[in-house]
Amino acid sequence: MKSQLIGLLMNSWISFSLALYFHSGEREEKCIIEDVPSDTLVIGNYKVQSWDIREQDFLESAPGLGMFVTVTSPSAEVILSKLYGPQGTFSFTSYLSGEYIICFQSNYTRLLSFPGSRLRIHLDIRVGEHFLDESVLQAKDKVNEVNMRLEHLIEQIHHVSKEQNYEREREEKFRKTSEETNSNILWWAIVQTIILISVGIWQIKSLRDFFISKKLV
Repeated sequence: MKSQLIGLLMNSWISFSLALYFHSGEREEKCIIEDVPSDTLVIGNYKVQSWDIREQDFLESAPGLGMFVTVTSPSAEVILSKLYGPQGTFSFTSYLSGEYIICFQSNYTRLLSFPGSRLRIHLDIRVGEHFLDESVLQAKDKVNEVNMRLEHLIEQIHHVSKEQNYEREREEKFRKTSEETNSNILWWAIVQTIILISVGIWQIKSLRDFFISKKLV
């Protein structure tokens, strides 16, 4: 009963993932931006399909096709740069909070690119999720299985807490930026008002001196 409850919790747990596909030229680099908290594991799975002119459809890629995967941190440091096959899995752990740039580029070496030739890249990114090895779980007894699932659930709770703290930091930073912007706008309005009053006083004084010099007053 307890293991069923844990399994239900794990199945209903929120998964922080991004699943999509996009098109790219044979030698074109495409990048996505992923906002990640610090000290968080990011796992990406991808599969590449190539456009077949005769079939007019995306088919499984030919052997030898690979993808260069490059990950750049918020501090502009390249933390991953590796050549994978037509489908694969990559992972990295963030050491800073912020936007990580994940780029993909094929290793096509053909001198000519035929019109209409393009690639479809299926991408699934999971942030802060550690997968359970079901084969290991089946080999263990029920008590160990429950313990492993509990540990996994606790790890997920820690990730949710970390994600909430990161969102709180971002909200606080945005609030400070808004307050500074409002303060700057207020001071700029005060400066403009002072300038307008000064110009008005100067114009009045100039007109008064002009009328006095012309003996019109």
